[in-house]
Amino acid sequence: MSEWVVVGKLMSPFGVKGWLKLYSHTQPIENIATYEPLWMKQGECWQPINLEHVQRHGKGLVAKIKGCDNRDQTPAYIGCDLAIKREQLPALEQGDFYWTQLEGLKVVTTAGEFLGIVDHLLETGSNDVLVVHPATGSIDQQERLIPYLWEDVVTAVDLERGEMTVDWDKDF
Repeated sequence: MSEWVVVGKLMSPFGVKGWLKLYSHTQPIENIATYEPLWMKQGECWQPINLEHVQRHGKGLVAKIKGCDNRDQTPAYIGCDLAIKREQLPALEQGDFYWTQLEGLKVVTTAGEFLGIVDHLLETGSNDVLVVHPATGSIDQQERLIPYLWEDVVTAVDLERGEMTVDWDKDF
């Protein structure tokens, strides 16, 4: 498991004074500004970044990076992921998980059938959905979309074993 948790991405320039549009994975989206330090990935290297100011703009965010004072400087930041170190995540209550903790888990049915590995999750509005990709040893090569409904579908998560148990018919 990586020590980095991607929490956002710098997008396109916003205005002429060095601001950029900021996509945030945090809930609520403004929480991205509360992490200190925040790290930016340029190429394969992570380096600390100082967001001087983050503010709402429409349904999204815009950010001002310290030292980026005009539009000509923004291309160096466009497309860069923003992350924190895993230990910076706030502790959760028992039974709650971060999506990043669920990604990569083996998914096994209550009948013991190995369906695959959680690739990522989707937010649909009514409930989150696990995207499960087939893996070596899985029962078939089918991608599955499984609702993340605690107790109704997802019956157990064992992070130490790297496994999630689901009450799910293999034919769905």
